[in-house]
Amino acid sequence: MLNMFRMDSRRLFQSRTFYIIMALVVALIAFICLTLAIISSPEVLDAMEQSGADVEAVDYQVGAEIAGMSQLTFVHQCLSSGFLLILTGMGMTFFVGNDFTGGYIKNICFARPHRWEYVAAKALIGGVYSGIITVLGVLFSLVLPPLFGLRPTASGIGDIVSYTFWIWLPIWVFSLMALTMVLITRSVSLGILMSVLCGGGIPALMVGMFTGKLGWPRIENYFVSSLVNSCCMPQAGMEQIWVILASVAGWSALYIAGSLLLTKNRDI
Repeated sequence: MLNMFRMDSRRLFQSRTFYIIMALVVALIAFICLTLAIISSPEVLDAMEQSGADVEAVDYQVGAEIAGMSQLTFVHQCLSSGFLLILTGMGMTFFVGNDFTGGYIKNICFARPHRWEYVAAKALIGGVYSGIITVLGVLFSLVLPPLFGLRPTASGIGDIVSYTFWIWLPIWVFSLMALTMVLITRSVSLGILMSVLCGGGIPALMVGMFTGKLGWPRIENYFVSSLVNSCCMPQAGMEQIWVILASVAGWSALYIAGSLLLTKNRDI
């Protein structure tokens, strides 16, 4: 398993797709910073009002709230939309999909007949992939704002590290979902579609509407996209932490068990 993980690590860092995904993370954070800088600038709002645009007091209030954010709140504002989930899912989909299109999986499963090793190695590489994307997202959410004239108040390093860990957990689980989807469909296109839909919170939204109308428990709060958006907030309390841990444990067990079943029962 460790040998497979080392081989996957080399393949990952030699992959152009991996660096494209990282570049997209930085570009999207820069775009978010630019957008927040524009809507939080009183000068821009004044210019818009003078040009005849409908600018209300609430717009100035939102701008003041953005200007008064702490670093950690600003980081969460940048990362809570789910684009890290989408990009991690897409990256893992391409990575695992290449095993099938390039014939790598047939060779490795012939050399290593215990297919659990394949799933375990992919779960580890998913942790590395999601970890790098998460750290990159947090780092550039801290570094880029001053370049756009934003000055969030400083947050403690311990709080930033803690936030990074808790938001990484659901992103890692999402990489496991991408692995399972590729093993089910053997299709990169369908895996990317699922990453976009699930990372964007569409299933959680649909389930929330359904359970809300029927008065059922709000199980959509345990979806991965909901964890990133709502539970992985700065200064999360113990209730949110337990929700993250329980959800991560449940989803990861489901995806790993499903991947093991698929590799065992399907002809690779």
